[in-house]
Amino acid sequence: MTSNFRVEHDFLGEKQIPLEAYWGVHTARAVENFPISGTQISAMPDLIRALAHVKKAAAQVNAELGVLDPKLAGAIILACDDLLADQLHAQFVVDVIQGGAGTSTNMNANEVIANRALEKLGFEKGRYDVLHPNDHVNASQSTNDVYPTAVRLALWSGIERLLEAMAFLRKGFEAKALEFKDVLKIGRTQLQDAVPMTLGQEFLTYAVMMGEDEARLREARALIQEINLGATAIGTGINAPAGYSDKVCVRLAEISGIPVEKAANLIEATQDTGAFVQLSGVLKRVATKLSKICNDLRLLSSGPQAGFGDIKLPARQAGSSIMPGKVNPVIPEVMNQVAFEVIGNDMTVTMASEAGQLQLNAFEPVMGWSLFKSITHLGTACMTLQTNCVAGIEANHELLAKRVRESVTLVTALNPLVGYEKSALIAKTAMATGASIGEVAESLGIMTRVELEALLVPEKLTQPMALVRAPSA
Repeated sequence: MTSNFRVEHDFLGEKQIPLEAYWGVHTARAVENFPISGTQISAMPDLIRALAHVKKAAAQVNAELGVLDPKLAGAIILACDDLLADQLHAQFVVDVIQGGAGTSTNMNANEVIANRALEKLGFEKGRYDVLHPNDHVNASQSTNDVYPTAVRLALWSGIERLLEAMAFLRKGFEAKALEFKDVLKIGRTQLQDAVPMTLGQEFLTYAVMMGEDEARLREARALIQEINLGATAIGTGINAPAGYSDKVCVRLAEISGIPVEKAANLIEATQDTGAFVQLSGVLKRVATKLSKICNDLRLLSSGPQAGFGDIKLPARQAGSSIMPGKVNPVIPEVMNQVAFEVIGNDMTVTMASEAGQLQLNAFEPVMGWSLFKSITHLGTACMTLQTNCVAGIEANHELLAKRVRESVTLVTALNPLVGYEKSALIAKTAMATGASIGEVAESLGIMTRVELEALLVPEKLTQPMALVRAPSA
C-alpha cells in the first residue's frame, strides 16, 4: 500500500485505488471501460437509494436464513442506511451507459457498501478478507436480479413525482377553464374558423387530456411493480437458499414502501423488458399530448398584432437580440423540446428491449437511463409550464368578442332550420360582400334579421340544442 493508494485485485490483476475511495477494482475498470456520456450513475439518486433498499433487504433475509453472519449483515444494513440518507452518492462513478447488463453499477454498489460496512466494523477500506463485496454484500444475488429490481424501484419513485407534477399542471388548466368559462371565441379546425366555443372549454380540454394520461401512467407503473429479485443469474435461483426469493421480495416491499411483488415466473421476468416498453410508450403519449397543448398555446398567443392573439402568455424574457420588445413563447417551446427528447428516448427503449437475447437483456442500463431522463424532464417541464406560463395566461377579451360578433361561421347553427345549401349561400354572400349574416339572410328572403339574431346567440351555440329539422327542399 502506498501513501495515497491501496492495492485491490480481481481475476484480471491488481489496480491501485485511491485511499479515500469507497469504490474498488471492479468500479475502477468500469470507469476506464465506459467513458461514454460523462454522466455518472450518481446523477440518478433514486437508483442509488433503490440499490440500497435491495442490498438491505437481501442482508436481512440472508441473516435470517443463515447465509450471512449477523454481525456482517448488521454492518451492511448500516451502510445501506447511509446511502438511503443520501450519503456517499458521489462514490457512484460508473457511467450511466455501460456494457454488462448493469454489472458495473451493481459492483459499484457492492464495493461502496462493503467499504462503508468495513468502517462500521472498525476496519480500513479494502479489507475484503473481513467483509467482501461479492461474497457478503452480493450474497444470494446476481446483477441480473438486483439491477432490474433496482431500476423498477427507482422508476416507481420517479413516476410518483411525475404524477404530482402532471396533477399540478392539470389543476392549473382547470383553474383557467373556470376563469375563462364565459369568454366566447371562435373554435378552429384545420386552422380555419369553425364554430363558437368558450375559452374555458378549450382549457378544460387540456385538463381532461392530462387527467387521462395520469390514469395511463398509473397503469404502467403497476406493471413495473413485478420484480425478479431472487432469480439470480437467469431465473432459476441458483446460489440462493430455499425460500429466499419469497422472503426478500416481501421484505423489500416493507422497507421501501413500494408495493413490489415477486414475478410468477422468474425466468421469464429476468429476460422480459416489456414493462419498460409499456412505460416508455405511455411517457411518449404524455409527451405527445403536452407538445400538442404547447403548440396550441403558441398558436393562440401568436402576434401580438399579426397572429391569432386569442390569449396572452406571460412575458418571461427578451425574445430577440436584434428586435427590441419582441417576446417569445419560451416556456411552451421548452416543453416541446422535452417532448421531442422523450419521443426519441422511446425509440431507444424500444430498440434496446428488442435486442435482448435468450435469458437476459444486456441493454437495461440504456433503458433505465432513457426512462429516467424522460420521467425527470417531463416532471420538471410540467412544473415550469404551470408556474411560468399557464398560471399567468390572460384572455384577449376585446379581440375575441369582436371576432364572435363578426364571424360568418355562426350560420352553421342554421343547418337544422333552413338546410345546408341556404346556410352556405348566406355565408358565401356575407364573406363576399362584407355584410352581416343577418343582413344577407334578410336580403335573400331566407329569414328576417330579427329572426336570425334571436337564433344566433353565441352563448347558446357552445352546447347541444334541441333538434329542429330543416324544411324540405
